[in-house]
Parts: sequence; structure tokens; C-alpha cells
Amino acid sequence: MAEELYLGVKDLPIVSPHGHCDPSWFANDDPFPNPAELLVVPDHYVFRMLYSQGVPLHRLGVGKEGRKTDPRKIFATFVEHWDLFLGTPSRVWISYVLRETLGISEDLSPQTANEIYDQISERLARDEYKPRALFNKFDIEVLATTDSALDDLSHHKAIHESGWGGRVVPTFRPDGVLDATDPSFTQNLEKLEVLTGTDVGGFAGFLEALRQRRAFFIEMGCTATDHGIQVAQTEWLDDPDALYQRLKKQKGSVQDANRFYGHMLIEMAQMSVEDGLTMQIHAGSKRNTNQVIMKKFGRDKGADIPVSMDWVNGLDALLNRVGNNAELRIVLFTLDEATYARELAPMAGHWPCLRIGPPWWFHDSQAGIARYFDQVVETAGYFNLAGFNDDTRAFLSIPARHDLWRRGVAVHLADQVANGQFGRESAERLAKLLTTDLARQVYGLEN
Repeated sequence: MAEELYLGVKDLPIVSPHGHCDPSWFANDDPFPNPAELLVVPDHYVFRMLYSQGVPLHRLGVGKEGRKTDPRKIFATFVEHWDLFLGTPSRVWISYVLRETLGISEDLSPQTANEIYDQISERLARDEYKPRALFNKFDIEVLATTDSALDDLSHHKAIHESGWGGRVVPTFRPDGVLDATDPSFTQNLEKLEVLTGTDVGGFAGFLEALRQRRAFFIEMGCTATDHGIQVAQTEWLDDPDALYQRLKKQKGSVQDANRFYGHMLIEMAQMSVEDGLTMQIHAGSKRNTNQVIMKKFGRDKGADIPVSMDWVNGLDALLNRVGNNAELRIVLFTLDEATYARELAPMAGHWPCLRIGPPWWFHDSQAGIARYFDQVVETAGYFNLAGFNDDTRAFLSIPARHDLWRRGVAVHLADQVANGQFGRESAERLAKLLTTDLARQVYGLEN
């Protein structure tokens, strides 16, 4: 039955409402440069695993020294350590990309590395492997990128004006102007002022500038916002301007910055009530924990580690201000799986605004998908979930990730039928719901 349920949704279009693909790929439609830049250099899943086994990051194309490394050598280093990925979702995704997308029949090994590098290079030079052609081949109905609130969205504008039929939409990510611990916070506020022509010297002007940016993103097709935070913490401040002034002058503490961001999450939720944007909160990752790597190579180099969360107390202020609004959509993503059954499922099973996002980051795997359904469905049901999004920077891995989800959905629903929870007809409806329909509904992508 699992196989039959899978075959029923296998070829449905891909709805990708959250991810980190570069919109310039589709604006310019240039060929991808080489196999190393495609499969290794941008993938923190890959180089964090290799680094854990003693492979220096510069050998994987990371950092200034890494940029001087021959792409063929980078690829050879990756293939030399291919067995490190046994049992991981990265192995599943990359194998799918090589076999299904690139048509490589040989197994990866040190002996085949050069030959496979040449085969991939030859394919990338063809028109049918350019970004737009692959977008159509993958049958992507819509793909959302993630864009800074300060982005001019010129690539999205170029896509719209090109006449190409692919639907690529931006997502509003304002962390750079909300998080005062960001080293560029004050400079980002200055850029916000220039972009909007609005005086952000006071808090009221700051809010108005954010409303203008949201409106601009909506004009460009945006349907959602995104917030990446370490800990869920919300607090309503009666006088946020006083705190805003301290932070703007770089005189506030880390605690002040956290309180301000906690207030701004509520402000963002209230703006979502006004303009209809779905709000996403990704929480529970302590970023850049390896200080040596951070100092030498910068942010986002594979040293981000999950931390425990307190969603109930953390979102109390936000939910008791706007959480009873059934028109609002807030999607919660966690890396703390212990909160699925204890907090998120009961919360989504009560608050009208909440939906639970799919397994994220470290848990986007066959076992992670099974654990997710096992822990959330009994309390939240299926209709309080958000469907699936691939959340990837690796464009070629999108079909692989959606395929893994669809297989996981089919296995879960077949087990439910076998256990007498519901019948086959309900399972078939739920398979489609979890594959495409929930994502369309939650993210406002039905039109």
C-alpha cells in the first residue's frame, strides 16, 4: 500500500515555499560553473561531515585559500571520502542527483572521480541543464527564495520582465534590521533609511520603513516572512523607542537586543495580520559554535548546533496578543525534537494561527520524517501541519528532497491504515494534502 500511495503523489508538481536558492540563477540563466561549485562548495552538510573527519576546509573550496583550489581536486577530495556519508540524508540526496538528474550510471569512487567530473561538466554545458530548463524539468510550480529586507530584488524583477513562465517569489527576511547583535545592525538601519526614504531615527519611523519594505516584497510576489532565531522569546514593550535608541547607538546589552527582537517578533506578527504574509520562525540553532572556524572562515561553516527550546513560555506574549486570529499563519520550525509532542503539537492543536513546519535541517531525513509524524499527528492532526518545504541552497537536490518526503508520507499513511486509524480513501487524500495542498494553503500560493 505504501508503494501505491507513493505512486499516487510521486509525479505531482513541486511546491517549494521556503528555501535559499539564488534568484540570479533564474534571472541570468547561466550554466552552473563546475561539479565542485555545484555539489560541494556551497553545501554545509558536505563540508561539516568531512571536516569532522579531519579534512581541512580549504581543500573543499572554503575561504580565500579554498577559492584558489582546483575544482577537480575539490571534487576528488569529496569522492575520496564518499563513504563518510553512508547512513546520512546527504548520501541519499546526492545519489539521487547523480542518478536521476545528471544521468550518471557509475558509482562514485576514487577510480571514477575524474570520469564522473568530466561527465557532469559535459552535462552542465548543455542548454537542458541550465537553471530555467531544470526548473521546468523538475516540474516546480513555485519556488520561494529567502531575501534580506534590504535586498533590491533586482533579480526577481529581471525574472518577471524576462517573459519566462517560471514562478520564483521572494521571502522577506528582516533579521539584519531586527537583531541588534548583528555586527552590521547600525549600518543596516542606515541602508533601510536610504532604501525607503523614511527617517528611522525614531521607532515609529522604523516601523513605517519596515511596512514599506514588506509592501515592496509583496509587489514582487512575496507571500511569507522568515525569522531565524536561537531561542523563542517574545515580550511586548510599552515603550520600545527607549530600547531602540540605545541599541541604535550600540549602547545596549545582549539582553537588551534579545528583548527588542522579542518585541519585534510581535510587531512582525501584527504586520502579518495587516498584510497577509505568512510568518515563519526557525528557532533552536546556536550558530557558529566553532570560534576558530568563525574567525578564519566566517559564518555558516557547519558549526551550528541544535539547542533546547521553550516554545510555550517563549511565544506566550505573541500568542496572547494575536494568536486567536484565524487569518494569521505562523509556521514554527524546531531543531529540538523533544518539543514536538510536548509543546508544538499541543500548541498547534489549540492556537488558530499556528502550523508546524516539516522536519528541518538535521532532521530532514527518512528517520526524522517518521519521528515527526509519530510525535505530532496524534495531538495536532494533519491539517495543523504546513506540508513540506526543502529549505535548500542546493537547487539540484530539490527533487530528491521532495521525493524522500513523499516516500515518508506514503510509509506513514500505509502504517496508519494498517493500524486501523482510517481507510485507504482518507490516506490517498492525505497523501496529496501533505505533498502539495497544505504548502499552497499555508503559504498563500494557491493563486
